[in-house]
Amino acid sequence: MALTALDIYKLLPKTNCKKCGSPTCLAFAMRLLAKKGSLEECPYVSEEAKRVLSEAAEPPIRTIVVGREGRKIELGGETVLFRHEKTFYHPTAIAIVLSDTLPEGEIEKRINQINSLSFERVAQELKLDMLALHQTSQDKKKFIQLVEKSAENNQLGIILISSHAETLKEAIKILGKVKPIVYWTEPESIDRYIELVKGNSLPLVIKGETLEKSLQLAEETIKSGYKELILDASGENVGETLQNLTILRRLAILKNFRPAGFPLICFVPNKDKEIATLEAGTYIAKYASIVVVDFLDLEAHLALLTLRQNIFTDPQKPVTVEPKLYEIGVPPRDSPLLVTTNFSLTFYTVTPEIENSKVPAYLLVVDTEGMSVLTAWAAEKFTAETIAKAMKTQDLENKITHRRIIIPGYVAVLSGKLEEETGWQVIVGPKEASGIPKFLRQLYS
Repeated sequence: MALTALDIYKLLPKTNCKKCGSPTCLAFAMRLLAKKGSLEECPYVSEEAKRVLSEAAEPPIRTIVVGREGRKIELGGETVLFRHEKTFYHPTAIAIVLSDTLPEGEIEKRINQINSLSFERVAQELKLDMLALHQTSQDKKKFIQLVEKSAENNQLGIILISSHAETLKEAIKILGKVKPIVYWTEPESIDRYIELVKGNSLPLVIKGETLEKSLQLAEETIKSGYKELILDASGENVGETLQNLTILRRLAILKNFRPAGFPLICFVPNKDKEIATLEAGTYIAKYASIVVVDFLDLEAHLALLTLRQNIFTDPQKPVTVEPKLYEIGVPPRDSPLLVTTNFSLTFYTVTPEIENSKVPAYLLVVDTEGMSVLTAWAAEKFTAETIAKAMKTQDLENKITHRRIIIPGYVAVLSGKLEEETGWQVIVGPKEASGIPKFLRQLYS
């Protein structure tokens, strides 16, 4: 459980020496609790206190970093059970299985398809994250060739799955600076697991015959001093997997049970695409840090990536676009000028409607801290003054030959004040974005 200020105070020397800059040790404890001070500021703190406070400061779920330079993937690090309590920080990584039994041409084809699978949604690029390289044959050469092709031709993270220690060692060497996840499927002693990965601090996937056994293995590994772990929560079916995910998350967050406080991985068996997509979506929604699937389909992955984006968007921080002057089409200097807020959903609703009108136009986006039109107006973020300031910042008088600006119909009340502020003619546009095409065609036909 999290420490209180009194718990921290009990670990301090209680000298009230003031060398930390606080008048008393209790005041210093309160500073530490508020994360406004550092334990190093106390010259007399004991090593035991440092150890206890360091452990208490760790998040309930350990953060594991994998991947390569330029595309690091952070797993775990979550602090709440439900997104609305605070937020979720590290989106679920979606991995695609590649088996060493695939034909050589098929491997290259799949890697190219995975690399090219990309979508843009509300100014964010949505892509797959990892390759799960599985040694399903007993041929070391085939698996090493698979690793070499994957290292050469993609920028994704890597999961190595094999039951052969020497094969895994060679694969790790080939990957070089890429930090892979190691899934050693051979049920040998935990010491041999650690020996394989500790030299490079690589994450190791733990999987016991039961959930209890997995937690026991994790506890033994922690006691040995190694904490770069990932727990496999996969069960016999979707119900058991969901139950495992929930139990592990609750143990980590509510009970602060350290053996459960690691990122979780789940495998979706190769099956009907629709069923597999629903199953993967369930695990994304309920605590999986990595979901491994065995299908590659544009529509299915768009659905999964969109779901992930929605879940891992901070509910307290709206998605925004850059506040500036946007050109829709190739507008000449006498083209119409519209104005809206920098809430991404508003922007991506208004922009296509302007495009549908076939009338080239300018769109002035005002910084409203990610609020929609009516919300920003009510919060006094979208006012005559803020619009006038944005117009001046973007130097519209030297970019546009006319002096007319179209405002959303819902804030028609701003028209008089905006004309006073700018000297421009204010035209009240439609209330709904769907009315923009007809409005512009009628006004500028």
